[in-house]
Amino acid sequence: MSVASLRRAARESVAGLPREFWWLWTSTLVNRLGGFVLTFLALYLTAARGFSAAYAGLVASLIGLGGVIASMLGGVLADRLGRRPTLLGAQLATAATVAVLAFVRDPVGIAVTGFALGLASNASRPAIQAMMADIVPPHDRVRAFSLNYWAINLGFAVSSVYAGFLVAQSYTLGFLVEAAMTLACALVVFVKVKESRPEPGPKTAGAPTVTMGTVLRDGRFMLMVGLSFLVAVVFTQSSVGLPIVMGENGFSSSDVGLVAAVNGVVIVALQIPLTRYIERRDPGRLLTVSSLLVGYGFALTAFAGSLAAYALTVVVWTLGEMVNAPTQSGLVARLAPAEGRGRYQGVYTTSWSAAALVAPLGGGWVLDSAGAGWLWAGCAALGTVTAFGYWVLMRGLPQETTAVHESVHESVQEAVLVRESGAAPENAPA
Repeated sequence: MSVASLRRAARESVAGLPREFWWLWTSTLVNRLGGFVLTFLALYLTAARGFSAAYAGLVASLIGLGGVIASMLGGVLADRLGRRPTLLGAQLATAATVAVLAFVRDPVGIAVTGFALGLASNASRPAIQAMMADIVPPHDRVRAFSLNYWAINLGFAVSSVYAGFLVAQSYTLGFLVEAAMTLACALVVFVKVKESRPEPGPKTAGAPTVTMGTVLRDGRFMLMVGLSFLVAVVFTQSSVGLPIVMGENGFSSSDVGLVAAVNGVVIVALQIPLTRYIERRDPGRLLTVSSLLVGYGFALTAFAGSLAAYALTVVVWTLGEMVNAPTQSGLVARLAPAEGRGRYQGVYTTSWSAAALVAPLGGGWVLDSAGAGWLWAGCAALGTVTAFGYWVLMRGLPQETTAVHESVHESVQEAVLVRESGAAPENAPA
């Protein structure tokens, strides 16, 4: 592909998206420039504090438990209170919790703070995802989710490099830097991001009320959530199994940071041109292939012995991640009714939070009892099962009704404009 073609692809990828999306995108980038504590937490607990891999897995699992609760709660709050207040509250709580983690030393205190961190940091995810679905029209959503994912990994790529050297000098300073960046993210949201929650109107007033029970009874959606959980179980080993194994093989925190940065660098370099390739293709095939790349990419870690070999395995599963993340996010937005987007996104986010609960504990136990080889073989098995599951999921899925979704999107945009002008909507209750 020529330089001119790459420039044209980049220009087409960013054109036409609403201004509100770009402020949300900016807040994501600022947040991820400081988001590195979880990447080094397992190494911090085992290498700096002398805890076992099983204890590190326990703390990571408590973070996941907090995330499971927060995902459900955050989704409900995003629908009831609004996307913006939910997002702001979660970010402020995250900044405070990370700052506390910098100073707590007692094992019980670390575990409790880890649970609180999982609760705070995951409450914002349903609000962000729902807000993006609110403000971006259906035909641009895969592109928008992809660009947001690109921002996450641009920040991650930068932060992983400097954070590796930063925590090598002081983990406490690293935690405080993340807390400060999270506060900066909250400031961007407070100043520039407007509420986007759809107001009930003539087009949606007659629709059935969406409750959490509605979501849990949606069989196709819940199958997708289960498959997302399996992918997340494998992917979570990037922040648990991989750094522990590298540490046991004699690699430093700086080495772990450099290998982790490969993930972000590949996404930053390739996500935009890849988006032009995947946005109009069959999501079932994309999700199937991506599951195999993730599962077998981690399985290749069993054969890695050098820094370059570890980096190569990261490239393989990163390609699967790049395809999976925007495709799956677009599918969630497609399956969720407008008035229930917060709850649907919350349940979807729960799949990742539940994986953050189960995968570290299971990964630490497998490493301690059976060894790294069995952990990586399990990743390959889960990738295979997930690929088959996505093939089943997408069979018979009806085509998206673009006209209906465009109509809903227009009503959402009108609500955003009304809020920005300070006027009350015509059908607002007294």
